Amino acid sequence: MIYLLSAIVSSALVSIMMRLSENYIKNHISMLAVNYMACVIAAGIYMRTSGVSFQAQGEGAGIAVGLGLFNGFLYLFSFLLMQMSVRRNGVVLSTVFMKLGVLVPAATAVIFFGEIPTEVQLCGFVTALIAIVLIHLEKNQPDITFKAGLILLLTAGGSGDAMAKIYEELGSAELEEHFLFYTFIAALVLCAALTLGKKQRLTKEDLLFGILIGIPNYYSARFLLKSLSFVPAVVAYPTYSVAAIVLVTVAGVILFHEKMNGRRKAAIAMVLAALLLLNI
Repeated sequence: MIYLLSAIVSSALVSIMMRLSENYIKNHISMLAVNYMACVIAAGIYMRTSGVSFQAQGEGAGIAVGLGLFNGFLYLFSFLLMQMSVRRNGVVLSTVFMKLGVLVPAATAVIFFGEIPTEVQLCGFVTALIAIVLIHLEKNQPDITFKAGLILLLTAGGSGDAMAKIYEELGSAELEEHFLFYTFIAALVLCAALTLGKKQRLTKEDLLFGILIGIPNYYSARFLLKSLSFVPAVVAYPTYSVAAIVLVTVAGVILFHEKMNGRRKAAIAMVLAALLLLNI
């Protein structure tokens, strides 16, 4: 459970750092590239200090490299989809569907890997989904319409999360660090190419916040992958998602003086109830 808790805290730190960067960053692609560079460096340092070769070798090496490269593509693809969706559908609906991507890894665990939740855990999962919608939707926002772009955003974002479970089932535990290393290598290369294509200049703010986001980003991915060896995915993913939301919400109130209306308070109460149900 310590790995899952560490993943939750790391994920919350990513969101908090991104919130802090809003008033300073104009070139989000450049900052994202620095973030992935920080992830690659963190992964490389961990591999070097652990005596792990950078070249994946032995049984399962192809799976580690292949799934890692594909995962890196999904990381960047989801981010670009999120940007497009925000322009077309607004930030609220886009955020809701991105968060609801937790359906994908949970469904993957049930359908392909036979992880059947108990009735109580299923109630917790449904409660978590309702809480995610409540905590992000604003009073005057239009009703959710199932546009193709939003469904694609949900699927792509959720598929990126599901890759950790897929690797945990198909890959070698000894090559987990290679899976993460190649994930961030692929994301970095693609993002750097996009940055050059858009001719975005790297600023000191991009560098600073890219590093501040990249370090917890690496550890959130690493700890989530580790946690799946000890916690069923149908429990780990929704717990990871909604618990991070609670931490980010609390940080928003304390650090950014955001107000908690009745709807958000009810949503947080539902999140806490969902966490209890999921872990019974």
